[in-house]
Amino acid sequence: METGAPAHLAPRKRPRQARAAVTLDAIFEATIQLLVAEGMQRLTTTRVAQRAGVSVGTMYQYFPHKQALIYALNERYLEVLAARIEGTCRAQECAPLDQMVEALVDTYWRAKTEQPEVTRALYRSVIEIDNEALIAAFATRVDAATTAMLASASDASFTDVQSVNLTLVTVVFGTVRNAFERNLSKSAADELHRQLILLCRSYVRAAAA
Repeated sequence: METGAPAHLAPRKRPRQARAAVTLDAIFEATIQLLVAEGMQRLTTTRVAQRAGVSVGTMYQYFPHKQALIYALNERYLEVLAARIEGTCRAQECAPLDQMVEALVDTYWRAKTEQPEVTRALYRSVIEIDNEALIAAFATRVDAATTAMLASASDASFTDVQSVNLTLVTVVFGTVRNAFERNLSKSAADELHRQLILLCRSYVRAAAA
């Protein structure tokens, strides 16, 4: 996902060979493990290198400091998340509106809750990082996919599908984020998930022309 990262957060280089990609995978996995276990404050590039089994010199070939590493880690996470949402939207093309909405909510919910400790760690990791470009790139991809999906609904049409889509994804994404911030129990989260689907279905039906 091309994000136009701020110069001070951009990686020094991108992997071009399979071996380099494996090394980068190990670095990202080690970063996640340390973030989950100990938090952002105790994270250092040296400790990541040790956990990943690579030299500090190898780390610095890619990332000049830990903020650049965290930016790249979140960039990869959002790339995977955007691809999952795009896949759902393609699969739901021309489906009934209710089915589309449920599939979208379910996809985002599952993506965020499959490894909740990782999601929480990533949320916390970007507090002091300029991630505006990351969010903008992610939003551009997701908005294109979800807007096209809604516009293809077999049983509804919209006079302003972009506005309806913006409201829908903002509600879905914001609700899931808030659920994490509240640290809800599983039963409360499951009920919120169900209610969110009802809410979003009711909204898009009301917004349909």
